[in-house]
Amino acid sequence: QVQLVESGGGLVQAGGSLTLSCAASGRTFSSHAMGWFRQAPGKEREFVAAINWNGGSTYYADSVKGRFTISRENAKNTMYLQMNSLKPEDTAVYYCAAGPLYRIGVLTNPTEYPYWGQGTQVTVSS
Repeated sequence: QVQLVESGGGLVQAGGSLTLSCAASGRTFSSHAMGWFRQAPGKEREFVAAINWNGGSTYYADSVKGRFTISRENAKNTMYLQMNSLKPEDTAVYYCAAGPLYRIGVLTNPTEYPYWGQGTQVTVSS
């Protein structure tokens, strides 16, 4: 089992940048596909970005493509989300998630992820 803790959220002006981190416990981080999701008030949780076990494959939601970058450092048990050119509509609680052990590929459906962090708030002011 893997436990996840997000950090790096905060308040930023539109056009600004933030980098979120997701720290994982345990020895199996490098064997999990990982993803970022977000949930705004009154809305369903939505996919943001995903990365496979070694970082060789990534996938982004159209709404963040070209602005956000997902990456991971398996040696540090950490995943990142670099967010640039932030917009007010990016305001949400951001969650990191880990897929099933040894699952191949990138996962975009939240139901495919058994492990979740507690979330970190990102607020973008206009």
